[in-house]
Amino acid sequence: MNDKLVRNISDTALWVAHYRATETERPDAIFKDPFARALAGERGRQIAKAQKFGDQNAWSFMARTVLFDRFVTEAIRAGADTIVNLAAGLDTRPYRMELPKALRWIEVDLPDILDYKKQIIGDAVPVCSLEQVRQDLSDVPARRTLFARIGAASSRTAVMTEGLLIYLDTLEVQSLARDLAAIPSFQAWIIDLVSPGLMKMMMQRGGDMVTAAGAPFKFAPPEGPDFFEPLGWRPKEVGSLLKTAGRLKRLPLFLKLISLLPEPAKRPPDRPWSAVIRLERP
Repeated sequence: MNDKLVRNISDTALWVAHYRATETERPDAIFKDPFARALAGERGRQIAKAQKFGDQNAWSFMARTVLFDRFVTEAIRAGADTIVNLAAGLDTRPYRMELPKALRWIEVDLPDILDYKKQIIGDAVPVCSLEQVRQDLSDVPARRTLFARIGAASSRTAVMTEGLLIYLDTLEVQSLARDLAAIPSFQAWIIDLVSPGLMKMMMQRGGDMVTAAGAPFKFAPPEGPDFFEPLGWRPKEVGSLLKTAGRLKRLPLFLKLISLLPEPAKRPPDRPWSAVIRLERP
């Protein structure tokens, strides 16, 4: 195995799959991902184990998965006929979630990661219509062409970017937000966000590994969810990872009491917090 555990940004998907596998293997699992262990592989396990306090942070990945599952389900109930998963990585929701058969699900990511996923999943049949687009999202003209094509074939689309924005800089996030807002049928955008205080903590606990792989943590806006308002997206629901994990009894002891504290109306940027957020058009 390459001595460099995280070789590129795509390897972070192995790390996330490991934590999905860890939750799946619990007798009281909140969700079941039958592909997670095989997708994570030995490298995914080693990346997770190499993180400082890695096992103590498993709750955050579990909570993020649960919240994205819930917001996707709610978007479909609200009428979404298409889900677009940007930087889909090793996500398996089209195989493991209860979804309408007529739903159109589109995954977009680099060829190598989607090819690897296809190799592991094999001939498994998704529960809805699934399209995989092998494309680099940093290619802005190609990205805009793709969004226009998807939007023209959909009446109501929900976009999701799980674990993506933190690796982009502010200008890149602004550009992506505007490109998504330019498509009328793109009605909802589900994201995850961390505070500057939490990103600083993440850098101390394992950021050197992803930085060495050319994928440093970058995006943690002091404005929090309000960052997206001038870009055409209004925060409609904010789901705290900490409170979700507390409700589901996944927090380590030292965080349980903290999770019971009320959240301030405005989240201080210097305090560590993370959330999954449902953005909608104004």
